[in-house]
Amino acid sequence: MSTLTIRLLDDKHERLKAVAEARNISVNNLIGELATVAIANRDARLRFEVRARKGILANQLPSAIRWATRRARSR
Repeated sequence: MSTLTIRLLDDKHERLKAVAEARNISVNNLIGELATVAIANRDARLRFEVRARKGILANQLPSAIRWATRRARSR
């Protein structure tokens, strides 16, 4: 596991703490969940782009994003 130091405006930090408290998790866990969602979204976009290059219909993008989001939340 790695340590990551980030700089945030005080207001943004307070807002993140409020979100974490509302979800009954730590700010650290909240940031971890947000990172997981960002990675899943990027993976879904990359999969879509690969499929698009192969000629698969663009209307399948929403299902790919839903799949990646469900996958990220289950971890």
